[in-house]
Amino acid sequence: MQLTDARTYLMRMSTQFLTLSLTSPEQTTRTARDLGVVLRNGDTILLTGDVGAGKTHFARSLIQSLLTTPEDVPSPTFTLVQTYETPQGQIWHADLYRLSSSIEVEELGLTDAFDTSICLVEWPDRLGNLRPADALDLSFETTGDDTRRLTARWTDAKWSEKLDVLRK
Repeated sequence: MQLTDARTYLMRMSTQFLTLSLTSPEQTTRTARDLGVVLRNGDTILLTGDVGAGKTHFARSLIQSLLTTPEDVPSPTFTLVQTYETPQGQIWHADLYRLSSSIEVEELGLTDAFDTSICLVEWPDRLGNLRPADALDLSFETTGDDTRRLTARWTDAKWSEKLDVLRK
């Protein structure tokens, strides 16, 4: 293994993180829109946090920012998956809260979408061993009535550059 290959390997293996304070729903929307601009097919974002922490608001804002024609973006709590066509590619928004097995994830076709679409996954703990290694983890923590702490964690080097958009 060459030195540059070893550095790339270590960058992929070490967890990096970024923490943001979101002081309003509008700031959460702006953050989602900023991130949406840099997403491409094959990008997966795993959204964690308690009920009401802002996962769906973030996903909805991101999706709406990429649609060419405005449309309703409902929570996929009961449908499990909602898909949207955008100029950047197809978006899969999944809510796995009601699933009890990773076999159900495979039946949804979500594992194929990880490679071919932009995927936003709420309650990703239900993925089990199907969790994509190159995913971006976004954790939402309620810190006040309208304020949230957003912590991004990743091991894949591609997210370091993509998240520069949030560091401004």
